Amino acid sequence: MAIKTIFILIFIIILLSLGTALFQLVRHKDVSHSKKTAKALSYRIGLSLVLFIALFITYATGYIKPEGIGRNMQIAKQSAQNRLYEESFTTPSNQQK
Repeated sequence: MAIKTIFILIFIIILLSLGTALFQLVRHKDVSHSKKTAKALSYRIGLSLVLFIALFITYATGYIKPEGIGRNMQIAKQSAQNRLYEESFTTPSNQQK
């Protein structure tokens, strides 16, 4: 639960950074504020990469698991693989007869 909370906080910070860049872009048009816009967008890109890598690592290690549609797709995939695995053991004996 704590990991999901951290991910949500990082996502909110990403949205705030994007909002800051939009504000700087629309409100101020001089060179000093365009540097602030670029800096805010750079932070957003960096945080997005950190979030993506962290999500990938936590999913790969099993700390988070898919829920909803992703979970149902994963269950269907596993059951199909299990059926193929079971059929691979029963098919050769039938072919030898």
